[in-house]
Amino acid sequence: MKGILFALLGGACITLQGVANNRISQDIGTWQAATITQLTGFILAALVLLIVRDGSWQGFKQVKPLYLFGGALASIIIYSEVMAIQYVGVTLTVSALLIAQLCVTFLIDLRGWFGVVRQKMTMPQFIGILMMIGGVIILKL
Repeated sequence: MKGILFALLGGACITLQGVANNRISQDIGTWQAATITQLTGFILAALVLLIVRDGSWQGFKQVKPLYLFGGALASIIIYSEVMAIQYVGVTLTVSALLIAQLCVTFLIDLRGWFGVVRQKMTMPQFIGILMMIGGVIILKL
């Protein structure tokens, strides 16, 4: 149950962040909005880290260098989301984002990328993706 609640919280925050970034970008620019978002995110994460103090920095050397660039993807995410909202609106943007996320996660699970255990994808899962794509097409019409 906690996992679902965290997923719902994260999904709501992604949407709210996209709308806020869109407003910021209209006033000062898209890359400026991405910079402010990354900076405020860093500050909040650093403060929480100082308070919570969970985990350890000792395992840092075991992290593959490629994975350390994961945070850099956020700037591309922010820019893409802001531009998409400006062109197609919030609802269609979030719908398309969800479909893209599901498709990439299917590939990760199918191929066992990034060290995850391979998962077998079944027909109902593929049908679910196709139904979501159909829903986005209906939204667009």
